[in-house]
Parts: sequence; C-alpha cells; structure tokens
Amino acid sequence: MARSEKAPKAPKPPKEPGRLKQMYQVYKMTRREDPGSVWYMLAGFVLPLLLAILLGVLLARDSIFGLIMWVLAGILGGLLGFMIVLGRRAEQAAYKQIEGQPGAVGAVLKSSLPRGWTGSEMPVAISPRTQDAVYRAVGKGGVVLIGEGPASRTQRMLDDERRKVARILPNVPIHVLHVGPDIDSVPLAKMSKKFKRYKKALNRAEIYAVSNRVKSLSSKGTNLPIPKGIDPTKVRAPRPR
Repeated sequence: MARSEKAPKAPKPPKEPGRLKQMYQVYKMTRREDPGSVWYMLAGFVLPLLLAILLGVLLARDSIFGLIMWVLAGILGGLLGFMIVLGRRAEQAAYKQIEGQPGAVGAVLKSSLPRGWTGSEMPVAISPRTQDAVYRAVGKGGVVLIGEGPASRTQRMLDDERRKVARILPNVPIHVLHVGPDIDSVPLAKMSKKFKRYKKALNRAEIYAVSNRVKSLSSKGTNLPIPKGIDPTKVRAPRPR
C-alpha cells in the first residue's frame, strides 16, 4: 500500500501585537494626524511627576525613603496621565481620519454611542449616486435620524424617514442631526455627545419595543449595502489601558 501523504498543516494565525506595541502604534498614528498632541501627552506625564516631587519635598524631606516613594508615585501618575491624554487624542485623530468619508456615521453608531442608545452601521436610506445616507438610532431620548452628507441633499431623505417613523410611532420624540460639510452640521467627533443632551423619554422596555418597531421598517425595504469608503472595524485605534 502506498504511504498516505500527510495533510499540510494549517498556517498559524498571526500573533496580535503586545500591549506596548499597540500603544506605540497608537502613538505614531496620533502624532502623524495631530503633531501638537505630543506636547499634551508630555504635559500629562510631567505635571503629575512635578506635583509628586513637590509634595515629597514638603512632606517627606527628612525621609529619603518617603521622598523616593513620592517620586515613584509621581512616575505612575505621569504614566496614567500620559495614557489618558493619548487615548483622548487618539480618538480625535481617528475621527479626523474618517470624517467626510461614506460610512463614517455608521462607524460611530457601531462603537461610540453613549449608554442607553443603540444604532446600526447600516444606513436606512442611501443615495446610490452621491453615497449620502441616513442612519437611525434608538435610545432613552427617542429616535434620532442622522443625515450623512450636505443638508441640501440629505434633507429629503430625512423627511421621508421621519414620516415613516412618525406613522408607526406617533408618540415617540424624533430628532434629526446633520453630519456633513455644512457650517451648522454636527462634527463627527461630537456626534455621540449630542445624544447625551436629549431628555429621557423612554425606559428600557420602551426602548426595546421602539427598536423592534423601527426595525420592521427596514425589513420591509431592500437591504442596503454599507457605503463604500471605509472599513468601520478598522477606524478606531485601540485605547491603551
């Protein structure tokens, strides 16, 4: 009998970069998109360290051990301050990278909505010619419709969607946002903060019921593709912990 050939081994999946390497990649991306952020990160490290040294000199000047402990605490506080500043500036840099691209609003709805809100990266309406789109989110403030693109082109789609939602949910507040190049539009980086300003109108059970009702609108229509332009899973830089 012929010797059976061995099956080829499956290639090993590439190892994920370690925590330090991830932080360095985030730092490089942030520095590239926002060079001035380096000074904010440096201040986030130096200020806690200087404060700890000052407190150590005032409170433990007669104890070398106490002074060393204050310095170590300052270094740890500085590292924490550096990572906090890095995380916030990296998030702003990530928004800057995708702002103006089709699908940017969907990326924010998928990953950055405040607690009590749900949204989908899939638009509920889209213009095949211009790639302008309308997205929908549901939460404690009611229903929010977001137009991605110039208001002059998205207003009609927003009005149509608003009429559809109002027809099946006449007593639920409906809010409209414009995210685009217009002067009075909401910047992409501030979109999630806008949701926090809406007054609470629905409890948890009502949010679930409203979400199911508005999903029925999408299921009756044609499934819409994600606008081409970005991969929403790759836009947000990982936050250092």
